[in-house]
Amino acid sequence: MDFSHSAANLALQGRVRDMMERLVLPSNRDWHRWADAGEYPLDVIEPLKACAKAEGLWNLFLPGLKPDEPGTRLSNTEYAPLAEIMGRVPWASEVFNCSAPDTGNIELLHLYATPAQRERWLRPLLEGTMRSCYAMSEPDVASSDPTNLETSIVRDGDEFVINGRKWFITGALHPLCELVVLMGVSDGSPDAPRHRRHSLVLVPLKTPGLEIVRNIPILQHHSVEGHVELVFRNVRVPASALLGEPGEGFAMAQARLGPGRVHHCMRTIGQCELALELMAERALERQSFGRKLADYANVQDWIAESRVEIDQARLLVMRAAWRMDTEGNAAARTDVAAIKLVAARLQTRVLDRAMQVFGAMGLSPDTPLAFLYTWGRAMRFLDGPDEVHLRTVARTELEAARKRRGAGTAHFVPPAPLEAPLTRG
Repeated sequence: MDFSHSAANLALQGRVRDMMERLVLPSNRDWHRWADAGEYPLDVIEPLKACAKAEGLWNLFLPGLKPDEPGTRLSNTEYAPLAEIMGRVPWASEVFNCSAPDTGNIELLHLYATPAQRERWLRPLLEGTMRSCYAMSEPDVASSDPTNLETSIVRDGDEFVINGRKWFITGALHPLCELVVLMGVSDGSPDAPRHRRHSLVLVPLKTPGLEIVRNIPILQHHSVEGHVELVFRNVRVPASALLGEPGEGFAMAQARLGPGRVHHCMRTIGQCELALELMAERALERQSFGRKLADYANVQDWIAESRVEIDQARLLVMRAAWRMDTEGNAAARTDVAAIKLVAARLQTRVLDRAMQVFGAMGLSPDTPLAFLYTWGRAMRFLDGPDEVHLRTVARTELEAARKRRGAGTAHFVPPAPLEAPLTRG
């Protein structure tokens, strides 16, 4: 594994970094001014999107991008460092049309959409004229295991009728959001295989019977694009709204997760890099009991531990991306679970240290630290809680142990019996 970047990729990183510093960062204050007023900052975002598209920094996340589709085709390994750069400003990914949940939905449509679905939904998503959301999580079940979902998708003639409740659906309040990619139970028979009961359906957000109930705060922070609760009451969509084949929803959802987790994790690493930079600068500037904070051993330990842990996590994510590129998403399943676990825990550790160095300011909106800590804590649930990923990694280790069972006994060499007692000299 050689994770050194090609000259072309280094140049691309430079171009993304330049746009971040030249256009995105100077717009950060205006973005927050609009968002704090409760209005999505389209007036900030849309001109930046036009610049990114004009500069060829568009749809950088999709390995299967076709020549006639807008954007630059990159592998997961090539895109990963770009996601890290974008992650330093949490809203920046949208500027490059690389933001979740659109990235995962675009990949699903790219793999499974019919020609009509591609024209209606995929094309405007690729062009950045529309946004989407992904409705899986439910309040009444442990929906990190999708086989627990209860939202029903019932065939009625040439239509599907949908009933159920979803929550923490990211992006549904974005002013350009028009599409809900919904996962639900399409085969409720008791003898249906657990992993063949679910389907994915494309639901226009304005469909009658679909209600946005509330925007749910995450640790008291309301997201301007929304983490919402949706209710589906006898929502009817045509049978042509089915994505892929009936009963393939679980498999399709799993295929969606791998690349998205690489994107999330690399954005997390970018945010941790920012927190480390702020922590080190604050330590050099702030004085306590007659000494700079940087002179205290415990602060030096926090800085050093953060640097080592960030670099470790980055290498682990790059290995997962490399395995996805070379062996496929399924082969990298355990690697993807590992990076999701490591990156989310990393973010809360590094941000906690940075906030401690900043003191009370670290709790305030005067720095990005409090928000980034909040997002890091949420990451330990998003795309599955820590415990699910630990179980995935443990199962892989235990299965390997079963296959080699007994081989390890060769390392245990019982002592030979003594023929005569040992004596000194």
